[in-house]
Amino acid sequence: MSQRTYSAKASDIKREWHVVDVSDKVLGRAASQIATLLKGKHKAMYTPSIDTGDHVIVINAAKVKVTGTKEKDKLYYRHPRAGFPGALKITNLEKLRQRHPEDIIINAVRRMLPRNALGRQMMTKLKVYAGDTHPHAAQKPAARAVEA
Repeated sequence: MSQRTYSAKASDIKREWHVVDVSDKVLGRAASQIATLLKGKHKAMYTPSIDTGDHVIVINAAKVKVTGTKEKDKLYYRHPRAGFPGALKITNLEKLRQRHPEDIIINAVRRMLPRNALGRQMMTKLKVYAGDTHPHAAQKPAARAVEA
């Protein structure tokens, strides 16, 4: 019996579409399960060096929950004019939820993926929407529940 390690090829990968509703779900728990779908770790053919993951559509991003006092205390840092003095912009979760609620999910999931070209490729398969509608009905996405 052969005991060779299986490595997925690009021709073997079959991508599916999932819809995840994160209303009243805890941010970190939902983000870790979304990252698992994007990586492809839920499949038997998972290979760490190849993007075997599926497409994920996240709806109701504005209604995601956080625990404790994170609504006021959690800070997000960005550098819109990197390299210039005074360019650092800091905002808390409460203000970010009002302005760009999609960025809450995007930031949480991005930080759970690899920090390299493979992680950036996985992030292109994530679509986040603040409300409960999305324009991807033609892909026939399957509803996926997150345990959060």
